[in-house]
Amino acid sequence: MQDDTRTQRSRLYALLGDLPDRDRAIASERVSEEVRDGYVLETLVLDLNGVDPVPAYFARPLGEVRGAPVILYNHAHGGNYELGKDEFVIGRPALQSPPYAQVLTSMGYCSLCIDTWNFGERRGRSESELFKEMLWRGQVLWGMMVYDSLRALDYLATRPEVDMDRVGTLGLSMGSTMAWWLAALDERVRVCIDLCCLTDYEELIASRGLDGHGIYYYVPGLLKSFDTTSINALIAPRPHLALAGNYDELTPPRGLDKIDTALKAVYASQGVPDNWQLIRYNTGHFETAHGRAAIARFLRTHLG
Repeated sequence: MQDDTRTQRSRLYALLGDLPDRDRAIASERVSEEVRDGYVLETLVLDLNGVDPVPAYFARPLGEVRGAPVILYNHAHGGNYELGKDEFVIGRPALQSPPYAQVLTSMGYCSLCIDTWNFGERRGRSESELFKEMLWRGQVLWGMMVYDSLRALDYLATRPEVDMDRVGTLGLSMGSTMAWWLAALDERVRVCIDLCCLTDYEELIASRGLDGHGIYYYVPGLLKSFDTTSINALIAPRPHLALAGNYDELTPPRGLDKIDTALKAVYASQGVPDNWQLIRYNTGHFETAHGRAAIARFLRTHLG
């Protein structure tokens, strides 16, 4: 079973185009450090890929911190290319308040959020322009985004404040998709939480919802070998919480039904049925107050 899972991960990673070396050294520069909203916020520039510098925020609780749980927070898209990693510290309308940097540090966690390609301090080209250039070069925009997130985990492993045995990832929308792809590909992620983007690809096609997602989202040849369920099954038996709105056009309800049924069977077969949870609301594409509370409980239960 384990060998088959490793093979599947390798096949999934291979679909992500020509990617930089995973073993190259990571460099970091601390631009500034400040206390805000009861935590310490470091502004960083990371060299994760050797191509494009990656601005980032690292948040930690006040005082001496060692061996803390850590969350790799993935920002959303929403057509707001300016916001990027600032979502982590100031929030966005689709999320509850306070922002996650404040929430996670108040729980005793450290957290990292990077600007993904084309967002925040990495903006300047249109999404389609960047996608087209990468396509010509044998690269996949989503692959380069995922690569940076994998390397962000490598960076976290260098931080003395964090316990790499207690790593979680979470995000909304594009950040949700990043959370489950990242957890599927890297077992260092012990807890996965995704909000409002557990999208069944075939049901998205059937509902004619493809244009609801940006072009970054599309990986050539993916459906020849994988569907949403088979990717998410690679996370099992690790804890995985998904939250979705029944009126969210980006996650067709029939697709949620399909994924939930399949993953319940996967987790039950591995003896941990409670490690998979899908909570659905009669809402659209946003985080609810109840959902925020469920996320905190899930993290407390599985990361401490």
